[in-house]
Amino acid sequence: MSMRFLRTRRGVCALVLLLGLWTAPAFGQACAMCYANAKATPKDGQRALNRAIFVMLVPPLGIMSVGVGLAFRYGKRRDREQE
Repeated sequence: MSMRFLRTRRGVCALVLLLGLWTAPAFGQACAMCYANAKATPKDGQRALNRAIFVMLVPPLGIMSVGVGLAFRYGKRRDREQE
């Protein structure tokens, strides 16, 4: 793909669609046995599993959010220095 094509809105949409289709097989990776065992647990156990998944999700999202924020901050500062 040329850089000129990627600059257009159609090119960006096509690239996002292509990346989305490339990752589609990952959505089918749910383990049927794990799902069945999780469903068989009592409501308190299901709540504990949901809470554990949330707790394990927060640190990576926090780290990524801080990283993206610092990248934008650095980019703005660099743009101001170049002017």
